[in-house]
Amino acid sequence: MNQKVLVTDHCHKVLRDGLGRLGYYVIFEPEFNPVNLAEAVVDLTGIVINSKIKMTAEIIDQAKNLKFIGRLGSGLEIIDQDYARTKGIKVFNSPEGNRNAVAEHVMGMLLCLCNNLLRSDKEVRHKIWKREANRGMELSGKTIGIIGLGNTGSSLARKLSGWALDVIYYDPYVLNTPEELNYISKVGLETICERADIISLHVPLTEETRWMVDEEFLSKCKESLILINTSRGNVVKTSDLVKHLESGRIKGACLDVFENEKPHQFTSEEDQLYSKIYAMDNVVLSPHIAGWTHESLFKIGDVLLSKISTV
Repeated sequence: MNQKVLVTDHCHKVLRDGLGRLGYYVIFEPEFNPVNLAEAVVDLTGIVINSKIKMTAEIIDQAKNLKFIGRLGSGLEIIDQDYARTKGIKVFNSPEGNRNAVAEHVMGMLLCLCNNLLRSDKEVRHKIWKREANRGMELSGKTIGIIGLGNTGSSLARKLSGWALDVIYYDPYVLNTPEELNYISKVGLETICERADIISLHVPLTEETRWMVDEEFLSKCKESLILINTSRGNVVKTSDLVKHLESGRIKGACLDVFENEKPHQFTSEEDQLYSKIYAMDNVVLSPHIAGWTHESLFKIGDVLLSKISTV
């Protein structure tokens, strides 16, 4: 077997075993060092990557026999797709595998924030009993705006069907609202800002979406907005969000992704900025794990295997 596939990150064995059954020789290196990428791709037929690997044009040029690039998860900004296409290389991702996990995570973060669960849990553990100070906010009757109605956005919309929320969405690439989501309404971005009590971001990172949520965007939003970001950190200009959280104009935020997700590499300016966020009790934070469940580990591998099998 001379068709080699390098798997550069942790994945479910359903993918590794399945690739073997397809006739590939699987090299499984979950701790793969990106420094060795240019040398490693030379004789590969396929490569399976996660966020630590960047498939640039320069790297693709080294891969003379490459037929496919598989992305564990959704984000394709780490792959030069246009250049890969010119080389006849197939690019696959697997957003179907973790869309339910992300939607459930959004609901968990939102309910946690609205009901002051992090703060009250900490207080009870210290024998502090504050009921009135921790009075919560119900979602029923509120308006939630979903930006991006792809895999995760539409999955969230389905979760909200029984919550008595007014669900609106903005996605210029969705021409018609899916029939099974006929209880939600397509609106313009301005309307999202004007009407939404809660905004949840579900967009890929592109030049169009980079820092979409900035000073201008936030200034147009309703006061007391709750912002949720489980998409990509660079969709939100962190310094602008912090400014609006500090002023009280933005009521709260749920953040699973960040502009810099390597705290040990923070600049002094970033350290000061993120320290402000970490000190706020009107934010709920998690380390980019919205799609990170035991079930999604299997589903991501299974979905990706199904797509690779078409090569």
